[in-house]
Amino acid sequence: VQLQASGGGLVQTGDSLRLSCAASGFSFDGYATGWVRQAPGKEREGVACFSDADYSTYYADSVKGRFTIFRDNAKNTVYLQMNNLKPEDTAVYYCAALRARVGGLWLLRALPYEHDAWGRGTLVTVSS
Repeated sequence: VQLQASGGGLVQTGDSLRLSCAASGFSFDGYATGWVRQAPGKEREGVACFSDADYSTYYADSVKGRFTIFRDNAKNTVYLQMNNLKPEDTAVYYCAALRARVGGLWLLRALPYEHDAWGRGTLVTVSS
């Protein structure tokens, strides 16, 4: 069971980036999949999640309207489209998966610390 995130980089304020997270060893069926970030000196923060239980997406207030999470089950890959990036979005971004039968915002609080799969992070740096 493995997740591999990619797509990070150095961008300027207002730019866009798309992160990818490919899964191997398991399929997304029955899993909530999401993105967690950790900025220097700060705690992990769940920013976006796709819930397989209710086919809904959930976002942290800090990214709502700017980030979009979507999944391609055929490719076993989950994406995070990030638009209008801000310096406060600078962080290492991780993808995570948690088997969950119920959707909801609780997934954003859970994923940073409760997960069945966790991928190596990718660094996003947004310059002002």
